Amino acid sequence: MIDYIKGEITNLTPTYCVLETCGVGYMLNISLVTFSELQNLSSARLFVYENIREDAHTLYGFFEEEERNIFLLLISVSGIGANTARMIQSSFSPAELKEAISTGNVNAIKSVKGIGLKSAQRIIVDLKDKVNKSNEGGDLPLIEVAANNEKIHEAVAALVMLGFQQQASQKTVDKIVKEEPQLEVAKIIKKALSMI
Repeated sequence: MIDYIKGEITNLTPTYCVLETCGVGYMLNISLVTFSELQNLSSARLFVYENIREDAHTLYGFFEEEERNIFLLLISVSGIGANTARMIQSSFSPAELKEAISTGNVNAIKSVKGIGLKSAQRIIVDLKDKVNKSNEGGDLPLIEVAANNEKIHEAVAALVMLGFQQQASQKTVDKIVKEEPQLEVAKIIKKALSMI
């Protein structure tokens, strides 16, 4: 997994940034929050999330590690994909989003384009405890989510390479990790093979 990329900003738009390092330009999808932080900079270090799917290998960049941690929490919610999470993060700073989740402010989250009442409620129900723990200074839930997301993506990518459908693989791996979050990637794949 790429943790961060540091380099020269060669292209910057409200939705993506190109960072050049060692002669390679990395295109990273960004939120408006990260965009506003990068506007007056010529170089930067962005924390990275790799979204590996059957049809695409997409990088997401974050100016602060906390923004990436919240992104990882958001995509752990059923029905919230990477682009939806980026849309949510473009509407709130990390502190505002954590506040909205911890206080159960459904209307604030629902105000984001593409987020309905049920999705907003699911985000609050799934993440309230995790956000409250991180506000108390406990980073463990965020680290656990990051590790589990990485395991999920590795397992799904392996299953897709073995010829299984993306959607079926994702659903099966999500179920396994939810039930047994301590499992290693190899064991997740092995278990998934017997379930698909």
